[in-house]
Amino acid sequence: MAGNGEIQWCFSQVKGTSDDDVTEADIISCVEFNHSGELLATGDKGGRVVIFQRDPESKQASPRRGEYNVYSTFQSHEAEFDYLKSLEIEEKINKIRWLKRKNPAHFLLSTNDKTIKLWKVSERDKMIDGYNLKDENGRMKDPTSITTLQVPVLKPMELMVEASPRRIFANAHSYHINSISVNSDQETYLSADDLRINLWHLEITDQSFNIVDIKPTNMEELTEVITAAEFHPSQCNMFVYSSSKGTIRLCDMRSSALCDHHSKLFEEPEDPTSRSFFSEIISSISDVKFSNNGRYMISRDYLSVKVWDLNMDSKPVECYHVHEYLRSKLCSLYENDCIFDKFECCWNGTDSCVITGSYNNFFRVFDRNTKRDVTLEASREIAKARTVLRPRKVGTGGKRKRDEIGVDCLDFSRKILHTAWHPQENIIAVAATNNLYIFQEKL
Repeated sequence: MAGNGEIQWCFSQVKGTSDDDVTEADIISCVEFNHSGELLATGDKGGRVVIFQRDPESKQASPRRGEYNVYSTFQSHEAEFDYLKSLEIEEKINKIRWLKRKNPAHFLLSTNDKTIKLWKVSERDKMIDGYNLKDENGRMKDPTSITTLQVPVLKPMELMVEASPRRIFANAHSYHINSISVNSDQETYLSADDLRINLWHLEITDQSFNIVDIKPTNMEELTEVITAAEFHPSQCNMFVYSSSKGTIRLCDMRSSALCDHHSKLFEEPEDPTSRSFFSEIISSISDVKFSNNGRYMISRDYLSVKVWDLNMDSKPVECYHVHEYLRSKLCSLYENDCIFDKFECCWNGTDSCVITGSYNNFFRVFDRNTKRDVTLEASREIAKARTVLRPRKVGTGGKRKRDEIGVDCLDFSRKILHTAWHPQENIIAVAATNNLYIFQEKL
């Protein structure tokens, strides 16, 4: 910690190639810590899931280091073709969600646009030796040649990490899946696409219940789409979903089977004086997350992060401007399609800080207690262990101070859409195109 109570962040690791020539398949599309923070999973546009494991030595080191090594890599999804609709289904991993650990194996859900898969990731360090009916190469022996019987024994072998698909949940979404969320009961989960939310049981693959359907009878009357959905962290009957109109709806599954009527609607009244052509686009919510204690939630729109109290739906209790300096650039951002970028946001383990991404490989950390915020950059230039990250500033006026970067100098192709915060420690993972940066608190 710095003297003023702020966290001082320093570089820990960067994963991925340093080539300027980035392959589309290598671009990271989601990042997620498991519940203990020991494992960190990333999904990419090539349909692969890479799991990193916390280095035990770095955990025991003094001061503690947040270093991760590759634990397992597997192909989660392949590109498919929908022959009925003549549509290509991308292999890109849209979301990864971990299940709480119940046995030595780890389980996670991964989804592309149409199919959700439950993966089991387990370790094997023993093998069976001494089969009666098989030889050393695994070939079957001639039963008539067996004259003695032996008891097979377990022999130690080199550690092997295996990933196997345990369940495949398919054919339930007509539109692209944008969210999956595991319920606190660890038995059910929801999946949301643009117009519907389905409830699944983890053991049942051929049946799901439609709990939200906002599809109008006439598609020409469509005015909004679902952008994100999440279950409450402790109340298994409650979930929220956000929309492209900037609203968040809290639903209670106890009230009715189809939650078309929300329990609460969280919406900030629009200031008529600031209305413009872009108002509706920039008010669209790209991410919503409950706080760990379940009392608050954060929502991310194009220019800001808002903190909502579940007990007050009239307006947010806190609002943090992520890159307000872009308000004057909305026209050019619309022309290059950046205005439609979907930035995610997340809480730290104690709900006292919020992190979200921006352009130029900048990311923002907001401290709710001290009301301080900082802009940091994920860059290979500081890729040296324990290098302290210098705060970055963006200058908007004609005359720039030293160390400031002008708005016109920002690189909009380098963007941080996906971030994750370790559930117990100040370690953050930031996805910058095809690189995964890990930063930690300087201790």
